[in-house]
Amino acid sequence: MAAERSAPRSRPGRGTAPRHRDTGLKQERAVRTRGQVLDAAAEAFATKGFPAVTVQDVAELAGVTKGAVYFHFANKEALAQAVAEEFYHVLGVIGQEVEETGLPPLKAVAELLVRTAVAFRDDTMVQAGARLQIERSLIGVEMPMPYLGYTESLTAWLRQARQQGRLPAPASPESTARVLVSAFFGAQHISWVLDDRKDIEDRVQEILRAVLPATDQS
Repeated sequence: MAAERSAPRSRPGRGTAPRHRDTGLKQERAVRTRGQVLDAAAEAFATKGFPAVTVQDVAELAGVTKGAVYFHFANKEALAQAVAEEFYHVLGVIGQEVEETGLPPLKAVAELLVRTAVAFRDDTMVQAGARLQIERSLIGVEMPMPYLGYTESLTAWLRQARQQGRLPAPASPESTARVLVSAFFGAQHISWVLDDRKDIEDRVQEILRAVLPATDQS
């Protein structure tokens, strides 16, 4: 008895994408839409502040439906959390880029502050994150703890400077880092209120001259 032939496997018709490719495209679209929503939320929060922003505002800025926003973020609070997390991610990337330059420690401190100042002036995500941290008591969910990682980066470089004899004797790396962080974030806020951060780089240079005057950040 002749063996039965197995039925031929069906193949996708011409122009039909394989299922795995279709899934990949959907994932890419989802990632792209999430990015659009996050960018729109940053713009809204930076411009209007958390209390005044609605999910509808974010949807309109992103060019998507409210349903698309809710697909990625449960509510406005989740949007605020995500924007704040992205803010600190950006600060971490700036710090890593400065680390990779191999600059001497005090020049690295100065470079980090200057690059961060430029980000505050030009990057909407950074502007939004800074505003959300000011408004954290109004948001109603746990937000990332501010300033700690940034202070640790400065402290590490200042300890290296102390070991090299470049930090003035009375100053400790820890206290100097805290002063720099307080001065920087206070200056960016004042610069925002008074001049839309246009003069923030000048203010950072003033901080460096005042806190590290004898070192010339060398």
